[in-house]
Amino acid sequence: MTLMPQISPLASEAAHPGIPTRRPTAPAWLVVAVACAGQFLVVLDVSVVNVALPSVRADLGLSPTGLQWVVNAYSIAFAGFMLLGGRAGDLFGRKRMFLVGLGLFTLASLAGGLAQQDWQLLAARAVQGLGAAVLAPSTLTILTSAVPEGAARARAIATWTAVGAGGGAAGGLVGGVLTEGLNWRWVLLINVPLGAVVLAAAARWIQESRAGGERRLDLPGALLVTAGTATLAYAVVQTEAAGWGSAATLVPLGVALALIAAFLVVEARTRLPLMPLGLFRVRSVAAANAAMFVCGMGSFSMWFFMTLYAQNVLGYTPVEAGLALVPSSLAVVAGSKTAPRLMRRFGARNVAVGGVLVTAAGFGWQSTMSAHGSFVVSIMLPGIVMMAGAGFAMTPLASLATSGAEPGDAGLVSGLVNTSRTLGGSLGLAILSTVAAGRSAGGLDRDSLTDGYAAAFQVGAGILLVAVVVLVAWMPRTRLPT
Repeated sequence: MTLMPQISPLASEAAHPGIPTRRPTAPAWLVVAVACAGQFLVVLDVSVVNVALPSVRADLGLSPTGLQWVVNAYSIAFAGFMLLGGRAGDLFGRKRMFLVGLGLFTLASLAGGLAQQDWQLLAARAVQGLGAAVLAPSTLTILTSAVPEGAARARAIATWTAVGAGGGAAGGLVGGVLTEGLNWRWVLLINVPLGAVVLAAAARWIQESRAGGERRLDLPGALLVTAGTATLAYAVVQTEAAGWGSAATLVPLGVALALIAAFLVVEARTRLPLMPLGLFRVRSVAAANAAMFVCGMGSFSMWFFMTLYAQNVLGYTPVEAGLALVPSSLAVVAGSKTAPRLMRRFGARNVAVGGVLVTAAGFGWQSTMSAHGSFVVSIMLPGIVMMAGAGFAMTPLASLATSGAEPGDAGLVSGLVNTSRTLGGSLGLAILSTVAAGRSAGGLDRDSLTDGYAAAFQVGAGILLVAVVVLVAWMPRTRLPT
Protein backbone atom coordinates (compact mmCIF):
# COMPACT_ATOMS: atom_id res chain seq x y z
CA MET A 1 0.00 0.00 0.00
CA THR A 2 1.27 3.47 -0.86
CA LEU A 3 2.05 5.46 2.25
CA MET A 4 -0.26 8.44 2.71
CA PRO A 5 1.01 11.71 4.20
CA GLN A 6 -0.55 12.85 7.46
CA ILE A 7 -3.08 15.62 7.18
CA SER A 8 -2.11 18.78 9.01
CA PRO A 9 -4.24 20.31 11.78
CA LEU A 10 -5.01 23.31 9.56
CA ALA A 11 -6.16 21.06 6.73
CA SER A 12 -8.32 19.08 9.13
CA GLU A 13 -9.92 22.21 10.50
CA ALA A 14 -10.62 23.42 6.98
CA ALA A 15 -12.26 20.13 6.12
CA HIS A 16 -14.56 20.21 9.15
CA PRO A 17 -15.30 23.82 10.12
CA GLY A 18 -16.68 24.41 13.58
CA ILE A 19 -15.55 21.03 14.95
CA PRO A 20 -12.59 20.87 17.35
CA THR A 21 -9.77 18.77 15.97
CA ARG A 22 -6.54 17.25 17.24
CA ARG A 23 -3.41 16.12 15.45
CA PRO A 24 -3.93 12.51 14.32
CA THR A 25 -2.24 9.96 16.56
CA ALA A 26 -1.95 7.44 13.74
CA PRO A 27 -0.44 7.91 10.27
CA ALA A 28 -2.97 8.46 7.53
CA TRP A 29 -2.07 5.20 5.77
CA LEU A 30 -3.15 3.28 8.87
CA VAL A 31 -6.51 5.08 8.94
CA VAL A 32 -6.92 4.23 5.25
CA ALA A 33 -6.11 0.58 5.98
CA VAL A 34 -8.76 0.35 8.71
CA ALA A 35 -11.41 2.06 6.55
CA CYS A 36 -10.61 -0.27 3.64
CA ALA A 37 -10.85 -3.32 5.90
CA GLY A 38 -14.41 -2.32 6.79
CA GLN A 39 -15.25 -1.87 3.12
CA PHE A 40 -13.76 -5.27 2.28
CA LEU A 41 -16.01 -7.03 4.80
CA VAL A 42 -19.27 -5.53 3.58
CA VAL A 43 -18.49 -6.11 -0.12
CA LEU A 44 -17.26 -9.64 0.56
CA ASP A 45 -20.62 -10.58 2.08
CA VAL A 46 -22.50 -9.62 -1.08
CA SER A 47 -21.06 -12.68 -2.84
CA VAL A 48 -19.47 -14.97 -0.25
CA VAL A 49 -22.68 -16.93 0.43
CA ASN A 50 -23.31 -17.81 -3.23
CA VAL A 51 -21.29 -21.03 -3.32
CA ALA A 52 -22.65 -22.05 0.10
CA LEU A 53 -26.31 -21.92 -0.94
CA PRO A 54 -26.68 -25.65 -1.78
CA SER A 55 -25.33 -26.54 1.67
CA VAL A 56 -27.62 -23.98 3.32
CA ARG A 57 -30.63 -25.48 1.56
CA ALA A 58 -29.72 -29.00 2.62
CA ASP A 59 -29.16 -28.00 6.24
CA LEU A 60 -32.10 -25.63 6.84
CA GLY A 61 -34.56 -26.93 4.24
CA LEU A 62 -35.10 -23.63 2.44
CA SER A 63 -37.31 -23.49 -0.64
CA PRO A 64 -35.80 -22.17 -3.90
CA THR A 65 -37.49 -18.81 -3.22
CA GLY A 66 -36.20 -18.76 0.35
CA LEU A 67 -32.72 -19.57 -0.88
CA GLN A 68 -32.83 -16.55 -3.21
CA TRP A 69 -33.66 -14.35 -0.22
CA VAL A 70 -30.50 -15.39 1.60
CA VAL A 71 -28.77 -13.14 -0.94
CA ASN A 72 -31.55 -10.60 -1.49
CA ALA A 73 -32.24 -9.85 2.19
CA TYR A 74 -28.69 -8.53 2.48
CA SER A 75 -28.59 -6.58 -0.78
CA ILE A 76 -32.00 -4.92 -0.31
CA ALA A 77 -31.22 -3.71 3.22
CA PHE A 78 -27.76 -2.62 2.06
CA ALA A 79 -29.11 -0.52 -0.80
CA GLY A 80 -32.16 0.77 1.08
CA PHE A 81 -30.39 2.27 4.09
CA MET A 82 -27.22 3.59 2.42
CA LEU A 83 -28.21 7.25 2.10
CA LEU A 84 -29.51 7.28 5.65
CA GLY A 85 -26.24 5.75 6.86
CA GLY A 86 -24.21 8.36 5.00
CA ARG A 87 -26.15 11.32 6.39
CA ALA A 88 -26.12 9.86 9.92
CA GLY A 89 -22.32 9.82 9.69
CA ASP A 90 -22.26 13.50 8.71
CA LEU A 91 -24.52 14.50 11.59
CA PHE A 92 -23.55 12.17 14.43
CA GLY A 93 -19.95 11.29 13.62
CA ARG A 94 -18.29 9.18 10.95
CA LYS A 95 -16.25 7.13 13.44
CA ARG A 96 -19.34 6.54 15.57
CA MET A 97 -21.35 5.27 12.60
CA PHE A 98 -18.40 3.13 11.46
CA LEU A 99 -18.31 1.45 14.86
CA VAL A 100 -22.10 1.11 15.13
CA GLY A 101 -22.41 -0.32 11.61
CA LEU A 102 -19.51 -2.75 12.01
CA GLY A 103 -20.75 -3.86 15.44
CA LEU A 104 -24.23 -4.54 14.06
CA PHE A 105 -22.75 -6.34 11.04
CA THR A 106 -20.55 -8.54 13.25
CA LEU A 107 -23.33 -9.49 15.67
CA ALA A 108 -25.68 -10.30 12.78
CA SER A 109 -22.96 -12.48 11.24
CA LEU A 110 -22.76 -14.43 14.49
CA ALA A 111 -26.55 -14.83 14.60
CA GLY A 112 -26.64 -16.00 10.98
CA GLY A 113 -23.86 -18.51 11.50
CA LEU A 114 -25.71 -19.99 14.48
CA ALA A 115 -29.17 -19.95 12.84
CA GLN A 116 -31.21 -23.11 13.31
CA GLN A 117 -34.23 -22.13 11.19
CA ASP A 118 -34.60 -20.44 7.83
CA TRP A 119 -36.31 -17.30 9.19
CA GLN A 120 -33.44 -16.77 11.63
CA LEU A 121 -30.92 -16.82 8.81
CA LEU A 122 -32.97 -14.43 6.65
CA ALA A 123 -33.46 -11.99 9.54
CA ALA A 124 -29.74 -12.07 10.30
CA ARG A 125 -28.86 -11.38 6.67
CA ALA A 126 -31.21 -8.37 6.63
CA VAL A 127 -29.60 -6.97 9.80
CA GLN A 128 -26.18 -7.61 8.24
CA GLY A 129 -27.27 -5.46 5.28
CA LEU A 130 -28.45 -2.70 7.62
CA GLY A 131 -25.10 -2.71 9.44
CA ALA A 132 -23.28 -2.63 6.10
CA ALA A 133 -25.38 0.36 4.95
CA VAL A 134 -24.40 2.31 8.08
CA LEU A 135 -20.75 1.28 7.79
CA ALA A 136 -20.02 1.57 4.06
CA PRO A 137 -20.49 5.35 3.54
CA SER A 138 -18.27 6.05 6.55
CA THR A 139 -15.39 4.04 5.05
CA LEU A 140 -14.99 6.43 2.12
CA THR A 141 -15.69 9.54 4.21
CA ILE A 142 -13.11 8.61 6.85
CA LEU A 143 -10.60 8.01 4.08
CA THR A 144 -11.23 11.34 2.32
CA SER A 145 -11.17 13.17 5.67
CA ALA A 146 -7.79 11.67 6.58
CA VAL A 147 -6.07 12.52 3.30
CA PRO A 148 -6.04 15.98 1.67
CA GLU A 149 -7.54 16.39 -1.78
CA GLY A 150 -5.07 15.80 -4.57
CA ALA A 151 -2.68 13.02 -5.58
CA ALA A 152 -2.52 11.48 -2.09
CA ARG A 153 -6.29 11.23 -1.89
CA ALA A 154 -6.46 9.73 -5.36
CA ARG A 155 -4.05 7.01 -4.23
CA ALA A 156 -6.13 6.39 -1.11
CA ILE A 157 -9.34 6.15 -3.14
CA ALA A 158 -7.54 3.78 -5.51
CA THR A 159 -6.79 1.52 -2.56
CA TRP A 160 -10.43 1.73 -1.40
CA THR A 161 -11.65 0.87 -4.90
CA ALA A 162 -9.24 -2.04 -5.23
CA VAL A 163 -10.17 -3.45 -1.84
CA GLY A 164 -13.89 -3.16 -2.60
CA ALA A 165 -13.53 -4.86 -5.96
CA GLY A 166 -11.23 -7.46 -4.44
CA GLY A 167 -13.85 -8.22 -1.78
CA GLY A 168 -16.42 -8.99 -4.46
CA ALA A 169 -13.93 -11.10 -6.36
CA ALA A 170 -12.74 -12.96 -3.27
CA GLY A 171 -16.26 -13.93 -2.23
CA GLY A 172 -16.42 -17.01 -4.42
CA LEU A 173 -12.98 -18.28 -3.38
CA VAL A 174 -13.44 -17.59 0.34
CA GLY A 175 -16.93 -19.10 0.30
CA GLY A 176 -15.76 -22.19 -1.55
CA VAL A 177 -12.79 -22.81 0.76
CA LEU A 178 -14.84 -22.33 3.93
CA THR A 179 -17.78 -24.42 2.69
CA GLU A 180 -15.64 -27.32 1.48
CA GLY A 181 -13.09 -27.17 4.32
CA LEU A 182 -15.50 -26.53 7.22
CA ASN A 183 -19.21 -25.91 6.54
CA TRP A 184 -21.52 -23.20 5.24
CA ARG A 185 -21.87 -21.52 8.65
CA TRP A 186 -18.27 -20.32 8.48
CA VAL A 187 -18.97 -18.02 5.54
CA LEU A 188 -20.79 -15.92 8.17
CA LEU A 189 -18.88 -16.83 11.33
CA ILE A 190 -15.56 -15.76 9.78
CA ASN A 191 -16.82 -12.17 10.05
CA VAL A 192 -16.87 -12.36 13.86
CA PRO A 193 -13.11 -12.46 14.55
CA LEU A 194 -12.36 -10.24 11.57
CA GLY A 195 -15.00 -7.72 12.64
CA ALA A 196 -13.68 -7.70 16.21
CA VAL A 197 -10.14 -6.92 15.00
CA VAL A 198 -11.32 -4.09 12.73
CA LEU A 199 -13.53 -2.69 15.52
CA ALA A 200 -10.59 -2.56 17.92
CA ALA A 201 -8.37 -0.93 15.30
CA ALA A 202 -11.02 1.65 14.39
CA ALA A 203 -11.64 2.55 18.04
CA ARG A 204 -7.91 3.04 18.53
CA TRP A 205 -6.78 4.81 15.37
CA ILE A 206 -9.71 6.59 13.69
CA GLN A 207 -10.52 10.08 14.94
CA GLU A 208 -14.06 11.39 15.07
CA SER A 209 -15.29 13.92 12.54
CA ARG A 210 -18.67 15.25 11.55
CA ALA A 211 -20.26 18.18 9.75
CA GLY A 212 -20.79 21.40 11.66
CA GLY A 213 -24.20 22.90 12.36
CA GLU A 214 -27.46 21.57 13.76
CA ARG A 215 -27.56 17.84 14.44
CA ARG A 216 -31.08 17.03 13.29
CA LEU A 217 -31.97 14.14 11.02
CA ASP A 218 -34.62 14.67 8.36
CA LEU A 219 -36.85 11.77 9.46
CA PRO A 220 -39.59 12.14 6.78
CA GLY A 221 -36.93 12.23 4.08
CA ALA A 222 -35.05 9.32 5.67
CA LEU A 223 -38.18 7.17 5.81
CA LEU A 224 -39.18 7.98 2.24
CA VAL A 225 -35.79 7.42 0.63
CA THR A 226 -35.15 4.24 2.62
CA ALA A 227 -38.57 2.82 1.76
CA GLY A 228 -38.20 3.94 -1.87
CA THR A 229 -34.74 2.49 -2.49
CA ALA A 230 -35.53 -0.73 -0.60
CA THR A 231 -38.77 -1.18 -2.58
CA LEU A 232 -36.92 -0.48 -5.82
CA ALA A 233 -34.30 -3.09 -4.93
CA TYR A 234 -37.11 -5.53 -4.08
CA ALA A 235 -38.79 -4.89 -7.45
CA VAL A 236 -35.51 -5.51 -9.24
CA VAL A 237 -34.85 -8.86 -7.58
CA GLN A 238 -38.46 -9.95 -8.25
CA THR A 239 -37.73 -9.88 -11.98
CA GLU A 240 -35.59 -13.03 -11.72
CA ALA A 241 -38.58 -15.12 -10.65
CA ALA A 242 -41.59 -13.21 -11.98
CA GLY A 243 -40.31 -11.32 -15.04
CA TRP A 244 -40.52 -7.62 -15.91
CA GLY A 245 -44.16 -7.55 -16.98
CA SER A 246 -45.72 -9.24 -13.95
CA ALA A 247 -47.71 -7.53 -11.21
CA ALA A 248 -45.18 -8.84 -8.67
CA THR A 249 -42.59 -6.59 -10.35
CA LEU A 250 -44.66 -3.66 -11.63
CA VAL A 251 -46.54 -2.95 -8.40
CA PRO A 252 -43.46 -2.55 -6.17
CA LEU A 253 -41.73 -0.66 -8.99
CA GLY A 254 -44.60 1.84 -9.13
CA VAL A 255 -44.63 2.17 -5.35
CA ALA A 256 -40.87 2.76 -5.36
CA LEU A 257 -41.10 5.52 -7.96
CA ALA A 258 -43.93 7.20 -6.01
CA LEU A 259 -41.91 7.08 -2.78
CA ILE A 260 -38.81 8.51 -4.44
CA ALA A 261 -40.90 11.30 -6.03
CA ALA A 262 -42.37 12.12 -2.60
CA PHE A 263 -38.85 12.16 -1.17
CA LEU A 264 -37.74 14.74 -3.75
CA VAL A 265 -40.75 16.94 -2.92
CA VAL A 266 -39.96 16.77 0.81
CA GLU A 267 -36.28 17.53 0.24
CA ALA A 268 -37.13 20.59 -1.82
CA ARG A 269 -39.22 22.03 1.02
CA THR A 270 -37.57 21.01 4.29
CA ARG A 271 -35.17 23.35 6.11
CA LEU A 272 -32.46 20.74 6.82
CA PRO A 273 -32.86 18.10 4.09
CA LEU A 274 -31.34 14.65 4.22
CA MET A 275 -30.09 15.15 0.67
CA PRO A 276 -29.72 18.79 -0.44
CA LEU A 277 -30.91 18.76 -4.04
CA GLY A 278 -28.44 21.51 -4.85
CA LEU A 279 -25.76 18.84 -4.56
CA PHE A 280 -26.73 17.63 -8.02
CA ARG A 281 -25.97 21.06 -9.43
CA VAL A 282 -22.33 20.06 -8.91
CA ARG A 283 -21.81 18.62 -12.34
CA SER A 284 -19.00 16.25 -11.41
CA VAL A 285 -21.05 14.72 -8.58
CA ALA A 286 -24.14 14.21 -10.75
CA ALA A 287 -22.24 12.87 -13.77
CA ALA A 288 -19.97 10.58 -11.74
CA ASN A 289 -22.92 9.01 -9.91
CA ALA A 290 -24.82 8.52 -13.16
CA ALA A 291 -21.78 6.87 -14.72
CA MET A 292 -21.22 4.76 -11.59
CA PHE A 293 -24.83 3.56 -11.79
CA VAL A 294 -24.55 2.58 -15.47
CA CYS A 295 -21.11 0.99 -15.00
CA GLY A 296 -22.52 -1.02 -12.11
CA MET A 297 -25.34 -2.22 -14.37
CA GLY A 298 -22.88 -3.48 -16.94
CA SER A 299 -19.98 -4.81 -14.89
CA PHE A 300 -21.32 -5.97 -11.50
CA SER A 301 -22.56 -9.28 -12.91
CA MET A 302 -19.14 -10.29 -14.25
CA TRP A 303 -18.24 -12.37 -11.18
CA PHE A 304 -21.67 -13.99 -11.11
CA PHE A 305 -21.61 -15.21 -14.72
CA MET A 306 -17.92 -16.13 -14.71
CA THR A 307 -18.47 -18.34 -11.64
CA LEU A 308 -21.50 -20.00 -13.26
CA TYR A 309 -19.59 -20.56 -16.51
CA ALA A 310 -16.64 -22.09 -14.69
CA GLN A 311 -18.78 -24.46 -12.61
CA ASN A 312 -21.79 -25.25 -14.83
CA VAL A 313 -20.00 -25.41 -18.19
CA LEU A 314 -16.32 -26.15 -17.55
CA GLY A 315 -16.99 -28.37 -14.53
CA TYR A 316 -14.86 -26.54 -11.94
CA THR A 317 -15.44 -27.07 -8.23
CA PRO A 318 -16.32 -23.99 -6.13
CA VAL A 319 -12.71 -23.67 -4.95
CA GLU A 320 -11.37 -24.13 -8.49
CA ALA A 321 -13.79 -21.49 -9.76
CA GLY A 322 -12.63 -19.07 -7.07
CA LEU A 323 -8.97 -19.74 -7.90
CA ALA A 324 -9.68 -19.23 -11.61
CA LEU A 325 -10.75 -15.65 -10.86
CA VAL A 326 -7.64 -14.76 -8.84
CA PRO A 327 -5.86 -13.23 -11.91
CA SER A 328 -8.91 -11.00 -12.45
CA SER A 329 -8.80 -9.95 -8.80
CA LEU A 330 -5.14 -9.03 -9.12
CA ALA A 331 -5.90 -7.12 -12.32
CA VAL A 332 -8.50 -4.88 -10.65
CA VAL A 333 -6.05 -4.11 -7.85
CA ALA A 334 -3.33 -3.27 -10.37
CA GLY A 335 -5.70 -1.11 -12.41
CA SER A 336 -6.93 0.76 -9.36
CA LYS A 337 -3.41 1.46 -8.12
CA THR A 338 -2.19 2.55 -11.57
CA ALA A 339 -5.13 4.92 -12.14
CA PRO A 340 -3.86 7.83 -9.96
CA ARG A 341 -0.68 8.15 -12.03
CA LEU A 342 -2.72 8.15 -15.22
CA MET A 343 -5.13 10.71 -13.73
CA ARG A 344 -2.29 13.15 -13.07
CA ARG A 345 -1.15 12.88 -16.68
CA PHE A 346 -4.42 12.58 -18.61
CA GLY A 347 -7.11 13.82 -16.23
CA ALA A 348 -9.69 11.86 -14.25
CA ARG A 349 -12.41 12.14 -16.89
CA ASN A 350 -10.22 10.74 -19.67
CA VAL A 351 -8.94 7.88 -17.50
CA ALA A 352 -12.51 6.96 -16.54
CA VAL A 353 -13.57 6.93 -20.21
CA GLY A 354 -10.57 4.81 -21.18
CA GLY A 355 -11.18 2.40 -18.31
CA VAL A 356 -14.81 1.85 -19.27
CA LEU A 357 -13.82 1.28 -22.90
CA VAL A 358 -11.25 -1.34 -21.84
CA THR A 359 -13.86 -3.04 -19.66
CA ALA A 360 -16.34 -3.09 -22.55
CA ALA A 361 -13.67 -4.64 -24.78
CA GLY A 362 -13.11 -7.34 -22.17
CA PHE A 363 -16.84 -8.05 -22.04
CA GLY A 364 -16.88 -8.35 -25.81
CA TRP A 365 -13.99 -10.81 -25.67
CA GLN A 366 -15.70 -12.84 -22.93
CA SER A 367 -18.85 -13.09 -25.07
CA THR A 368 -16.87 -15.30 -27.50
CA MET A 369 -16.65 -18.07 -24.87
CA SER A 370 -17.33 -21.64 -25.92
CA ALA A 371 -18.63 -24.73 -24.16
CA HIS A 372 -15.18 -26.32 -24.49
CA GLY A 373 -13.06 -23.28 -23.67
CA SER A 374 -9.70 -23.34 -21.93
CA PHE A 375 -8.82 -21.52 -18.72
CA VAL A 376 -6.33 -19.14 -20.34
CA VAL A 377 -8.42 -18.02 -23.32
CA SER A 378 -11.94 -18.28 -21.91
CA ILE A 379 -11.44 -17.09 -18.32
CA MET A 380 -8.03 -15.65 -17.44
CA LEU A 381 -7.22 -13.26 -20.30
CA PRO A 382 -10.67 -11.69 -20.85
CA GLY A 383 -11.11 -11.52 -17.07
CA ILE A 384 -7.87 -9.58 -16.71
CA VAL A 385 -8.93 -7.11 -19.40
CA MET A 386 -12.39 -6.61 -17.86
CA MET A 387 -11.13 -6.07 -14.34
CA ALA A 388 -8.08 -3.97 -15.23
CA GLY A 389 -10.44 -1.64 -17.08
CA ALA A 390 -12.81 -1.56 -14.10
CA GLY A 391 -9.92 -0.58 -11.86
CA PHE A 392 -8.93 2.23 -14.22
CA ALA A 393 -12.53 3.51 -14.27
CA MET A 394 -13.77 3.21 -10.69
CA THR A 395 -10.95 5.16 -9.04
CA PRO A 396 -11.42 8.38 -11.06
CA LEU A 397 -15.21 8.07 -10.81
CA ALA A 398 -15.07 7.86 -7.01
CA SER A 399 -12.62 10.78 -6.93
CA LEU A 400 -14.83 12.91 -9.17
CA ALA A 401 -17.97 12.05 -7.20
CA THR A 402 -16.41 13.25 -3.93
CA SER A 403 -14.28 16.16 -5.13
CA GLY A 404 -16.87 18.87 -5.69
CA ALA A 405 -19.11 18.50 -2.63
CA GLU A 406 -19.01 20.55 0.55
CA PRO A 407 -17.21 18.93 3.52
CA GLY A 408 -20.49 18.75 5.45
CA ASP A 409 -21.96 16.55 2.72
CA ALA A 410 -19.05 14.09 2.61
CA GLY A 411 -20.95 11.21 4.18
CA LEU A 412 -23.96 11.79 1.95
CA VAL A 413 -21.82 11.85 -1.19
CA SER A 414 -20.08 8.64 -0.09
CA GLY A 415 -23.48 7.06 0.45
CA LEU A 416 -24.54 8.17 -3.01
CA VAL A 417 -21.48 6.56 -4.60
CA ASN A 418 -22.17 3.25 -2.89
CA THR A 419 -25.91 3.44 -3.56
CA SER A 420 -25.38 4.20 -7.25
CA ARG A 421 -23.06 1.25 -7.67
CA THR A 422 -25.19 -1.16 -5.61
CA LEU A 423 -28.53 -0.30 -7.20
CA GLY A 424 -27.01 -0.23 -10.67
CA GLY A 425 -25.44 -3.62 -10.06
CA SER A 426 -28.70 -5.13 -8.78
CA LEU A 427 -30.64 -3.80 -11.77
CA GLY A 428 -27.96 -4.95 -14.20
CA LEU A 429 -27.84 -8.44 -12.72
CA ALA A 430 -31.61 -8.76 -13.07
CA ILE A 431 -31.51 -7.57 -16.69
CA LEU A 432 -28.57 -9.74 -17.70
CA SER A 433 -29.97 -12.81 -15.90
CA THR A 434 -33.16 -12.36 -17.92
CA VAL A 435 -31.08 -12.06 -21.12
CA ALA A 436 -29.12 -15.22 -20.29
CA ALA A 437 -32.26 -17.18 -19.44
CA GLY A 438 -33.97 -16.03 -22.62
CA ARG A 439 -31.05 -17.00 -24.85
CA SER A 440 -30.58 -20.42 -23.24
CA ALA A 441 -34.37 -21.03 -23.56
CA GLY A 442 -34.44 -23.23 -20.49
CA GLY A 443 -31.73 -25.56 -21.74
CA LEU A 444 -29.38 -26.95 -19.10
CA ASP A 445 -26.79 -28.51 -21.42
CA ARG A 446 -23.39 -26.87 -21.72
CA ASP A 447 -24.00 -25.36 -25.15
CA SER A 448 -27.29 -23.71 -24.13
CA LEU A 449 -25.84 -22.33 -20.91
CA THR A 450 -22.81 -20.97 -22.76
CA ASP A 451 -25.04 -19.21 -25.28
CA GLY A 452 -26.96 -17.59 -22.42
CA TYR A 453 -23.84 -16.41 -20.58
CA ALA A 454 -22.32 -15.10 -23.83
CA ALA A 455 -25.46 -13.06 -24.54
CA ALA A 456 -25.26 -11.56 -21.05
CA PHE A 457 -21.70 -10.38 -21.69
CA GLN A 458 -22.69 -8.93 -25.07
CA VAL A 459 -25.47 -6.85 -23.51
CA GLY A 460 -23.16 -5.90 -20.64
CA ALA A 461 -20.67 -4.50 -23.17
CA GLY A 462 -23.45 -2.41 -24.71
CA ILE A 463 -24.45 -1.01 -21.31
CA LEU A 464 -20.84 -0.02 -20.63
CA LEU A 465 -20.74 1.90 -23.91
CA VAL A 466 -23.74 3.89 -22.65
CA ALA A 467 -21.62 4.81 -19.62
CA VAL A 468 -18.95 6.13 -22.00
CA VAL A 469 -21.55 8.39 -23.64
CA VAL A 470 -22.64 9.67 -20.21
CA LEU A 471 -19.06 10.54 -19.30
CA VAL A 472 -18.18 12.20 -22.60
CA ALA A 473 -21.38 14.23 -22.78
CA TRP A 474 -21.79 15.22 -19.12
CA MET A 475 -18.57 15.01 -17.11
CA PRO A 476 -16.63 18.31 -16.98
CA ARG A 477 -13.05 18.34 -18.22
CA THR A 478 -11.58 20.04 -15.15
CA ARG A 479 -8.65 18.25 -13.51
CA LEU A 480 -8.60 17.22 -9.87
CA PRO A 481 -6.04 18.95 -7.61
CA THR A 482 -2.62 17.30 -7.62
